[in-house]
Amino acid sequence: MIHKDTEFETQWEQWADAAEERSAKSFRNIDRIVERNQAKVIRAFQKHRVSDFHFSGSTGYGYNDSGRETLDRVYADVFGAEAAIVRPHLVSGTHTISAALFGVLRPGDELLFVTGRPYDTLNKVIGKTGDGLGSLSDWGVVCKIVPLRADGSVDWPAVEAAITDRTKVFAIQRSRGYDWRPSFTIGQIGIMAGRLKSLKPDGIVFADNCYGEFTEELEPAEVGVDLIAGSLIKNPGGGLATSGGYIAGKQRLVELASFRMTAPGIGGEVGAMLGTTRSIFQGLFLAPLLVGQAVKGSVFASAVFDRFGFETHPLPEDRRTDLIQAVRFPGAEQLVCFVQAVQKAAAVDAHVVPEPWDMPGYDHPVIMAAGTFIQGGSLELSADAPVREPYIAYMQGGLTYAHVKFAVKQALSDFRARGFL
Repeated sequence: MIHKDTEFETQWEQWADAAEERSAKSFRNIDRIVERNQAKVIRAFQKHRVSDFHFSGSTGYGYNDSGRETLDRVYADVFGAEAAIVRPHLVSGTHTISAALFGVLRPGDELLFVTGRPYDTLNKVIGKTGDGLGSLSDWGVVCKIVPLRADGSVDWPAVEAAITDRTKVFAIQRSRGYDWRPSFTIGQIGIMAGRLKSLKPDGIVFADNCYGEFTEELEPAEVGVDLIAGSLIKNPGGGLATSGGYIAGKQRLVELASFRMTAPGIGGEVGAMLGTTRSIFQGLFLAPLLVGQAVKGSVFASAVFDRFGFETHPLPEDRRTDLIQAVRFPGAEQLVCFVQAVQKAAAVDAHVVPEPWDMPGYDHPVIMAAGTFIQGGSLELSADAPVREPYIAYMQGGLTYAHVKFAVKQALSDFRARGFL
């Protein structure tokens, strides 16, 4: 017979009700965004006459794969771009971003990150001169990083001072990464794009769109960004895409990125989809709804942990532009306990206990909870954290709102058992 802590169960219901009452206005706004994005996706499917024969797989070179070609056009429309390439062969967000940047940059060009230090896994892509890894720096591309101001805003005087005749690409990271700052909204990104174009009209504005797709009604390419990239095992894959990435934007820039993805002169004209087309289409169809479920879960988690005095960012009432919910803990023990609780609440690999480890691409030990159906699928509920001060866990995803609630409840139960509450 399973013993239940009736006192905790009663308290949990009260805490959850209070959190949902506090979050009600945010939930209504999320529902509106879901409905409008769902309509946008359906209209794109209808415009390009998506049919069941488009779901057939291709092999070998994949010449004349009408499903792949239609998928590219649908993605371009959904993301407000001239063109797009969507492929299962892009193995991660980092690979996809790398293909986009290598596609448009040449030796002697400068790449300028205007939103501060990029996500940790891009460090090796940027690299160092002579590192022998084939990084951007190794190929003679100069990479500059302009730190954000203390309030998380772009340091425009420093950006202007960093621009030279050789500056080719301006890079924007939409999501916060491992930083305690607001992520950048579509409105803010549009302002950035306009200002960067005024400073250097021939510059290319690139945005890493990971974690942000469908959290707002517009996407970066609709507000002046020239090129965007993201991962299919995050938002746009809808929990069904088993791998892949997308690049979208101006026709010529997407073409150049496709030459890096495959080979010069070949680009997006080939690439067998190997049976993945149906899941990528269906995942895109489901993505607006499932992103909404994940965002609601983040709002709920923020409300609950804020109630108990933990710093949360964003707060439940704040505007959302990505999936990520940051929670700051007083020490490493609470941080690790939280991440382990998220794993314990999973449907897959719940019996596994994550521990911090030296993960490739990161500068500190990292602990990750990822009890997911798709390995690394961060539209599914996951949490990770570099184990360093100030001890911040980053939770994202949740294919169902109920799953996120279940995980938050598990975390509070474990905190109670360990004397952290």
